[in-house]
Amino acid sequence: MLIDAGSAVERVFSCAPLVHVAFVSENSPVKVKFRVLEKQAGSMITDPISDMLTRIRNASKVMKPEVAMPYSKMKFALAKVLQNSGYLLAVERTGEENRPELRLELKYENGISAIEHLRRISTPGRRIYAKADELGRVRSGVGISVVSTPNGLMTNIEARKRRLGGEIICEVY
Repeated sequence: MLIDAGSAVERVFSCAPLVHVAFVSENSPVKVKFRVLEKQAGSMITDPISDMLTRIRNASKVMKPEVAMPYSKMKFALAKVLQNSGYLLAVERTGEENRPELRLELKYENGISAIEHLRRISTPGRRIYAKADELGRVRSGVGISVVSTPNGLMTNIEARKRRLGGEIICEVY
């Protein structure tokens, strides 16, 4: 295949404005305004529970002693369930009143994380509900699933004992 030298030169010159346009669009007023709004609002998280579980999973993979995240009542309740089940050492609310923070102290046994697997089950786009008798065991009873019931968050074992169903938030083992 023959390539005309004139057309190759034209291609080089025609690509140069595109690079320049990309540079201009990065500093466009819309992009600048978006950055300002993002700083004012903080990070935009569509699923805070998934974000929490990912932070815990990542911190445990790199053996961090603790992990911090923005506070919410739901996250605090989920962390308390994980602490009561032996997956976390400590859970505390810290920070200022206008920007509270949730600090979790991760548990390790002989250099191995107590959390081997942490997975979100019910997502905002696909909610998963189960009746009390449909709540199965996780890893043949070794793990737990966290269930949101009318009486608050609890493990699948506790929900079965109380004959309560609800939304399956996550599973841990």
